[in-house]
Formats: sequence, structure tokens, C-alpha cells
Amino acid sequence: MASLGFEHAQSLKYLTAAGLCTSAAALLRVQYESLVRAIWMHHCASDQEVELMLAELTRETAKQASKIPMLSRMLDEIEEKAPHVPVAGLREFKHYSWKPLSSYVHGGIHAVHRHGRGFPMELALMQIRHSNGLLGLAGNLLLIIAGVPAEAGVMGRIYQEFADCLPPVEPPCAAQSEPAH
Repeated sequence: MASLGFEHAQSLKYLTAAGLCTSAAALLRVQYESLVRAIWMHHCASDQEVELMLAELTRETAKQASKIPMLSRMLDEIEEKAPHVPVAGLREFKHYSWKPLSSYVHGGIHAVHRHGRGFPMELALMQIRHSNGLLGLAGNLLLIIAGVPAEAGVMGRIYQEFADCLPPVEPPCAAQSEPAH
């Protein structure tokens, strides 16, 4: 499941390189959702839920899968059952990004505006940085699944070496209680 996010991230970068930044923006939300779902599956899902997610796709399995918790509930369960997971960062990403990214996914005002008037380079670069940050979290999850101890420092070294390709640790402006629209 975590590898699905890698496909979304790669596609986001291909679309951005092709100048299709509005479509790329929609993939950032999809990448985020696949990461949260992967973390939830690893730490919280029952064996039955995992089997269902990995089952052959049929009408019946699709119907059953619709009963799997929604994203907000998954975040709650991750926070409850896996306190070592950086849920605060996942929630912060959702808080500030959900409405704008949903607008891109559903052809809302953000998508229409950026498609018609152009996509600022800084926004395109920030999308890539955020996608890379989500990739880092997916990489952490894959290392956990592979049994690589955190003490090995694999991701820490990657984060240091590629800090300029990742989202800023501190927001570039004063923290806001309301998300950007």
C-alpha cells in the first residue's frame, strides 16, 4: 500500500514537468490519502480489513471496502494505537491542504483559477516538496515494515542530504489557525 504513494509522487512530478500543474495538484491529495491508509493498515487495521484491501476487486469486495473507516477516523485510530507515528504532521497537512487540494480534485475554484491564469512556479515547487515529504514518511513506513531499526538513521541521513527538496520545517509565515483557501 505504501508503494502506491510512490506512483502518485512520480506521476505528480511527471505532470509538473509537462506543465500540467493543476492535475499534479490533485495527485498530492491522493498521495496523502494513500499514505494515511498505508499507515492505518500497518498499525490499526484488523486482519480482516487488511485482507479485504488486498483482495481481488469484485463488486462484493468493493461494497465491503466502502465500510472501511474514512480518513479522519483513520487518523484518530493511528493516534490512539500508534502514538509514535507523526500524526500531528499528518493532521496539520490535512488542516491546511484539504480544502485547496479537494478543489483541485473536484474541479473547484483553485483548479479553474490556476488552469486559466497559470500556476505560480513557487506553488509548483512547494507541491513537489510536500510530495517528497510524504515520500519520506512512506519510506519510514517501509523501513519499519522491513524491520530496519530507527537507530540505523537511514531516513535521517536522507532528510539532511535533501533538506532543500523537502517542505520547510517551520512554516514560511506566521502560523495561522485557519487554512488557506
